[in-house]
Amino acid sequence: GSSINKSVVAPVARVDRVYRLWCSMTTKQDSAGAAPPARPLNKLLCDIPTTIFTVMSALAVEHKSVNLGQGFPDDEGPESMKKVAGTALVEHHNQYPPMLGLPELRQAVARHSEKQQNIPCDWATETLITVGATEGIAACFLGLLNPGDEVIIFDPCYDSYTTMARLSGGVIRPVKLLLPDFSLPREELTAAFNERTKLILVNSPHNPSGKVFSLDELQFIADLCIKHDVIAMCDEVYEHLVFGGMTHTSLRSLPGMKERSIRLGSAGKTFSFTAWKIGWMSGPAPLLAPVIKAHQFLVFTVPSSLQRAVAYGLDNEEAFYSNLGSALERKRQLLEPRLRALGFGIAPSHGAYFIVADCSKFLRPGETDVEFSKRLTIEAGVTTIPISGFYVSDNAPQHLVRFCYCKDDEKLTSACDRLEKYFGASKA
Repeated sequence: GSSINKSVVAPVARVDRVYRLWCSMTTKQDSAGAAPPARPLNKLLCDIPTTIFTVMSALAVEHKSVNLGQGFPDDEGPESMKKVAGTALVEHHNQYPPMLGLPELRQAVARHSEKQQNIPCDWATETLITVGATEGIAACFLGLLNPGDEVIIFDPCYDSYTTMARLSGGVIRPVKLLLPDFSLPREELTAAFNERTKLILVNSPHNPSGKVFSLDELQFIADLCIKHDVIAMCDEVYEHLVFGGMTHTSLRSLPGMKERSIRLGSAGKTFSFTAWKIGWMSGPAPLLAPVIKAHQFLVFTVPSSLQRAVAYGLDNEEAFYSNLGSALERKRQLLEPRLRALGFGIAPSHGAYFIVADCSKFLRPGETDVEFSKRLTIEAGVTTIPISGFYVSDNAPQHLVRFCYCKDDEKLTSACDRLEKYFGASKA
């Protein structure tokens, strides 16, 4: 069961209402009669619409739905790590820690890299602690890209990738994973590499699909990177959330890739502490050097008490993160059979905590995945995320939605009960 204090729910709802108000204000050109800025603001950021994640979360609160859209777990990580963080806050100083991160956490990251993926790294020159993996992604793009450099990103993808790459001057070359199983499109990927390609971002296990890239697929990517002298950014935040007989292999572990890859991890995913925002990266010193400079001017450093707790966790709570996959597989098995029985098509996946479901059977004439998701929230009381919101390229599929199942069993059961009642009534 969840250890979250239920007394925080009402304040969170109030915060959400304030956030929805802020989002509505940001879309108004002349809010409250204020004159528009004399000079244009940043066009890329100003042109970003309110994300579908914000829209669906607001609808979920408004209609009191079971929210299986938000990608964070209901259960929390080890109590031992909370105690370490609390003790560190009192017993250690609370001034700026080292810019690169506390040595004890960087050493733990290096040990974890070698033990889990057989990738040795020098903690003193090849590791960096970040404010979550998202800051690490931003720092990598800022440190590695020059204006006009091309970045290959697999579609669908985590939305932070494209915005930060573009803010860093990059040009996105999206490559669509093939439906229905999100397999690697080898001919299209080969054609995407050219003399302007600087970097490829590989997210495995993959958000939003839950795909775990096979060794054969990773080797194909590695061969292209080596042939074209391309850097790989390896977003592996879900590395321990693997099940169904699959294993996670890091692209950085393959021959010829160690010196051209940066590997990112996250305490939010590894320990189910998403509020802590502690991430890490490992990579060759020449690649990390400009990334560290970007990190310096983005955030400079990371809370030390939480760093100490994550260092403890990497070394002492392996039982927790090594069992995440089996725990999530059990939760998936609560949801997937009931979705199939209703008539949803289920895409295969072996990682992360998402189910991509084909809702074609339930779409009304002309209805998109976005409209279906809104209808499901308002009428059925279950919130999902439309997959089209994760696509960069044109002609995104309009028949897929994402269910997040890292939730309390009671919540998963309630969602299925509501869906069965709703679609049963629709047939009547």
